[in-house]
Amino acid sequence: MRDRGIALKLALLIIPITIAIFLFILGYYYNISKNTIIKNVEENSRNLALNAVNKIEKSLKTFELVAENLSYFVQSSNYTKNELLSMIETAVNKNKEIYGSTIAFEPYSFQRDSLYFAPYFYKGENNIRFTYLGGDSYNYFNWDWYKIPKEQNKSLWSEPYYDKGGGEIVMSTYSVPFYKILNRENKFEGVVTADISLNWLSNIVKSLKISKSGYGFLISQNGNFITHPSKQLIMNESIFSIAKSKNSLKLKEMGNKMMSGKSGFELIDGILSDKKYWIYYSPLPSNGWSLGVMFPEDEIMADINNLSKDAVLISIEGILILLLVIIYISRSITMPLRKLSEATKDIASGNLEFDIPEIKSRDEVGNLSRSFEYMRSSLKKYISDLKETTAAKERIESELKIARDIQMGIIPKDFPPFPGRTEFEIYASIEPAREVGGDFYDFFFLGDNKLFFLIGDVSDKGIPASLFMAVTKTLIKAVATSTDKNLSEIAYKTNNDLFSDNKMSMFVSIFFGILNIDDGEIIYTNAGHNRPFIIKNDGSVLMLEKTDGMALGVFENAKYVINKVRLNFNETIFLYTDGITEAMDENSSLFGEENLKQQLKECSSFKAEEIINHINNKVKEFVGDEPQ
Repeated sequence: MRDRGIALKLALLIIPITIAIFLFILGYYYNISKNTIIKNVEENSRNLALNAVNKIEKSLKTFELVAENLSYFVQSSNYTKNELLSMIETAVNKNKEIYGSTIAFEPYSFQRDSLYFAPYFYKGENNIRFTYLGGDSYNYFNWDWYKIPKEQNKSLWSEPYYDKGGGEIVMSTYSVPFYKILNRENKFEGVVTADISLNWLSNIVKSLKISKSGYGFLISQNGNFITHPSKQLIMNESIFSIAKSKNSLKLKEMGNKMMSGKSGFELIDGILSDKKYWIYYSPLPSNGWSLGVMFPEDEIMADINNLSKDAVLISIEGILILLLVIIYISRSITMPLRKLSEATKDIASGNLEFDIPEIKSRDEVGNLSRSFEYMRSSLKKYISDLKETTAAKERIESELKIARDIQMGIIPKDFPPFPGRTEFEIYASIEPAREVGGDFYDFFFLGDNKLFFLIGDVSDKGIPASLFMAVTKTLIKAVATSTDKNLSEIAYKTNNDLFSDNKMSMFVSIFFGILNIDDGEIIYTNAGHNRPFIIKNDGSVLMLEKTDGMALGVFENAKYVINKVRLNFNETIFLYTDGITEAMDENSSLFGEENLKQQLKECSSFKAEEIINHINNKVKEFVGDEPQ
């Protein structure tokens, strides 16, 4: 494969970085421009929507006032039947958008011999028409326009409806309850209604100027479309039926917000298309309806998208020019470098007697030529020195391996160590973090029924720690087997022996224990070591109580306290060094005592060897490939 030249490498380095910078700047300004445009659209749509809402509210208040004036008249005046009829007819005749009106009374309230009394005036094709509501086929007491204002004791607008067979228009009814004062209390007497044609709403919403293909729409309290550019949706579909047909959860959530009287500005899919639209929605306070104003996203972003395309084209032209400049500059540099490259290939074959081409320039290339000459002489000397260093290193590595073999040789490693003793089970393992370490353990019998056991950790690593460990292990066994001392005295004697000739100020933490094979009693003392755990036969795990002893070799005449604990049948004592609890993963987190305790809880039914293997495996999984 042909080597890549500097010109190509520079191009591959600079061009992607340049492109990335261009893209970042373009994206940054695109986002700023986009956010500014969207902010302006939100402000404009809010103003449009609120302006339309105010217009609609103003008209609705006018219609409400008509019905409320009629209610006030019947509550506060004495009137004849003809006066009542005349008043209703005048209200319908004088208000262009009021299609019809009635004053519906409670049973036998207006005429004592009549269950129903609800004179209704409405607009016919060319004149005002009149009829009476109520009868077996039309019990208005059970209709929403009468029953709900009565029950809720307040005025309200009905859900819009299509007056089929009547005005053939979309209408809504405003109902106002009225009362008579009887014994100083308000007694419900009936309901005044004003049926309103909603055609004028379409004119207000259509008048909104919203980009090229944007539009406004109005929905009722139940989400039904009252106005929309697509007439097939009006009173036939709701925002929720559209959301269901499009499987649009976002459109459904927006519909719920509109129904709950909230205002908002969101990006949604189109109601009748898959185009994206920005919508601002705002409620009508009078009746809980909601107005939506929709802006097509592609039209909003058209200018900035075109500007971005122009910027991309200009960037491509600039990158091509930059590429030509890179090629020119790199060739002026690479010519002398090629000569050096050809001359130095002999280094790979081990020939340090090659000729270096003479380059007299005082720039970086000339300095490089002189550096090659210096490198050649330095390599000769380095190779000579390296041969000597390699031989010395191999000798040291051999000695370290021998030291490790010696160290492992003095630690018991044949299990079971006492094949004839079935009263107990013992197992141990050691894996030094370096080739030679300072961790150790030992166990041996003191008489027929007492097992002496210990585990220790020297304060350092390497050969000095290994030697200190060997001395400590030998001293302990010598003191324990040659005298009749108790554990406290054994620790005391060993500590003083180690302290007396400890020029390197090393120390060792040790846990001593003597197990009575007959009754399971353990007498122990702890010289600054990790506290062991007891795995109970019920599955619980307990940490041994402290004895607060100092590590051996630190202070002369240190005192050591003895404590006792009893192992019941099928219970285990687990000893370990800080290599377990301080094992570290790639995040510098420690394995820890609590984690160890949790792992030991899983081992209540395990044999000794299985417990050791389980804990070792969990520690290895925890640290992974992280060096310890």
